[in-house]
Amino acid sequence: MDFRATTKAHLGNRVLVVALLSLALTLVFSALLPMQSADALTTDAVTAKRNEDGGSAIIGGKAARLTWTGFVDENEKVMRISLTFPEGSGLAEDARVDVQEMIMDDPLHPVPDHTVKYTDDLTAEGLVLVFEDGLRPNNKVLIRVEGFLFPNATGEYSITGTYVDEQGTPGNLEADDPIAVTEYTQMQALVDDLNGQEWVQAWNSNKFLSSFLNPAIAVASVPNLFWGWLISLALVALGFPLAIPIGLGVAFLRMSKLWILKFISSIYVNVIRGTPLFLQIYIAFFGLPLFIPNVNVFVLGFGVLALNSSAYLAEIFRAGIQSIHKGQFEASASLGMNGAKTMFFVIIPQTIRRVIPTMTSEFILLFKDTSLLAAVGFFEMMQFAKVQANVEANMTPYVVAAGFYLLVTLPLTRVISVFEKKLAATDGRTAAPDDKKSRAKRVGLFKTVAPLSATTSDPNVAITPEKHDSR
Repeated sequence: MDFRATTKAHLGNRVLVVALLSLALTLVFSALLPMQSADALTTDAVTAKRNEDGGSAIIGGKAARLTWTGFVDENEKVMRISLTFPEGSGLAEDARVDVQEMIMDDPLHPVPDHTVKYTDDLTAEGLVLVFEDGLRPNNKVLIRVEGFLFPNATGEYSITGTYVDEQGTPGNLEADDPIAVTEYTQMQALVDDLNGQEWVQAWNSNKFLSSFLNPAIAVASVPNLFWGWLISLALVALGFPLAIPIGLGVAFLRMSKLWILKFISSIYVNVIRGTPLFLQIYIAFFGLPLFIPNVNVFVLGFGVLALNSSAYLAEIFRAGIQSIHKGQFEASASLGMNGAKTMFFVIIPQTIRRVIPTMTSEFILLFKDTSLLAAVGFFEMMQFAKVQANVEANMTPYVVAAGFYLLVTLPLTRVISVFEKKLAATDGRTAAPDDKKSRAKRVGLFKTVAPLSATTSDPNVAITPEKHDSR
């Protein structure tokens, strides 16, 4: 009996020692481990309203609106929020804070509550909000800082912070996705200076002028539209040279004596010319990738433009070739030249000279047609204008885009006019109404020679398209 009692006593002592050791270890580890933060408030999103005129960027050093939103836990109450701003931030003179508590009884239709009572301490380093009654559980809080200045340096910046719940327990607010900020540029300084000019303000007081030609938006739109203009030029600079040999080849097929070649080329020309380029673009961008995946959109862009233009160039070349008098062919044959040599060394050089004005007109039309690529989201000049117009809710970017188009079309139109006059004078088809020779003819100082017959076989005479319809 004594042995059993002794054994039980020893076991009891061992159990007591183990229990005491476990309690001691628990206390030690509790002291060593960091205190876990409360989870009463979590960050939902941190955003900033764009402040770039004519764009969608966030400019550093320029007043913007910073918005922070967070969710309060359903079993907690938040009494204090502190937000830490990036180093180098600032505040405009009229900077202010606005806080709303969103009642989330219906998550799909939150109801703003403007009665939340708070005090704020807003500085360039951060914002401290103390709520008199606390933020209620299971609600959303929205904090806006108007007139906030991000650091004036290109980079990505995050907003962090802390909070304190009803029990006085602190917690950390994790940073959301960083906000991309662009450095304040000379262009933005010019735009801001324009907005401050009295004449600009007077100009913009007219609703029509402000909507279609806002000076500040026009200046701000130039850099982006310039890149779109270069892309449009690249499209036509690659597409038009590609269209020339295709069009010339189709023109030869159209004049072929083989009916099958003539039939196929006629179908090609009539289908391309008889359907809208808009539809052809849709087929190329949404149909072709089904058969050839991962096609570069730029290649698709100038490719569809080249095919469309080639059909028109084919008819231009065909008409130009047929305008050359058949005497040219006969003279070449008498010199022992075969058909190919005659075509490439005699006929085509004369044809090119005659159709250059018409080809230049086709180039202008093709350049303007690049704007249709905006329908499929291709970023040429008109798409850049569309994006900026949507951002600004203003039509000015479209007017600026029109100016870029005119930079190309007006000089080329003038070149066409001058070239046509020189070509006409060289061919002897027209004379300037006020030149001396014209006046002399009218008074009989020069003998008027009757025009040569269209059936002449003189190889040195070239019959124009207006006087001759076929070879």
